[in-house]
Amino acid sequence: MKRLKKILIVDGYNVINAWEDLKKLSEENLEYAREKLNYVISEYAQFKGYKTIIVYDAYKVKDSVTRYEKIKNLEIVFTKEKETADTYIERYITELGPKKFLDITVATDDIAEQQVVSGKGGNRISTRQLYIEVNNAQVKIQEKIQKTVKNKRNTLDDFLDKEMIEKLNDMRKKDL
Repeated sequence: MKRLKKILIVDGYNVINAWEDLKKLSEENLEYAREKLNYVISEYAQFKGYKTIIVYDAYKVKDSVTRYEKIKNLEIVFTKEKETADTYIERYITELGPKKFLDITVATDDIAEQQVVSGKGGNRISTRQLYIEVNNAQVKIQEKIQKTVKNKRNTLDDFLDKEMIEKLNDMRKKDL
C-alpha cells in the first residue's frame, strides 16, 4: 500500500506578521525574520515528516522573477512580480490535482485562501495553530534529545575504534 505524502505549504509573510517575535524581528531586519522562520519550520517539518514549501511573495518587487531555494527538507519560493503568495499556492495545489496519496495543509490566516484550499481538497491551519504546533514539537524534540543524552553512557567504546579497544584491553590484562 502506498504511503500518504504530507505537504505543508506556509504563506511566509502571513506567518511573519502574525507571530509576535518574528514581526518584531522583521521590523529590524526582514531577512533575519525569514531565516528564523525557515529554520523553525524546517525543524518542525523534519520532526513531523512533512515536505514543506514556504512561499514569500514579491508582489511589489519590480522585475522580480520566481526564485526557488532548497534547504534540506524545505523548499523556499519567492514569487515573481505581481504574483501574491496566495496565487502561487492556489496554482501549486491545482497543479498537484486531487491525488489519493497526498495530504496537503496550508498555513495562512487569509480567509479567502483558506476557503480556496478547502475547496481544492486541502487542509488549512491558522498561523496561531501552526505556532502552537511548532512550539509543541520543539518541546518534544528537546525531550527526545534530553532522553537520548541521559540514556547514553559516555565510554571510551563510543569514541575508539575496535583495534584501539583491543590494544587497551591487552594492556590492561598484562597489568593484572
